[in-house]
Amino acid sequence: MKSFTLEEVQDKLIGKIGTPDRDRFEYELQMDLIGKAIKQTRQERKLTQEELGKLIGVQKSQISRIEGNASNVTIDTLMRVFGALQAKVKLQVELPHLKISLSQ
Repeated sequence: MKSFTLEEVQDKLIGKIGTPDRDRFEYELQMDLIGKAIKQTRQERKLTQEELGKLIGVQKSQISRIEGNASNVTIDTLMRVFGALQAKVKLQVELPHLKISLSQ
């Protein structure tokens, strides 16, 4: 029986790195992981979704959506969530003529 590496399986099922389908998959995976990390950290800090929402000025339902998948949330809201959870954040954007770093 032939065995395959995870990378070979991903390339076959999702597409090779750099293709639109693979880029979309990688993005969704990252957003899902961010949401799960937010939930885990909130729970470790013994906060309910409602309490975290009050800390940053959003409804409990918004926290629930973020924890499910952080892809449909503004950077501002994410930064407020990270601030309330006392997370260290480093965001770096590189454009052809501009480099921006944001830390919290």
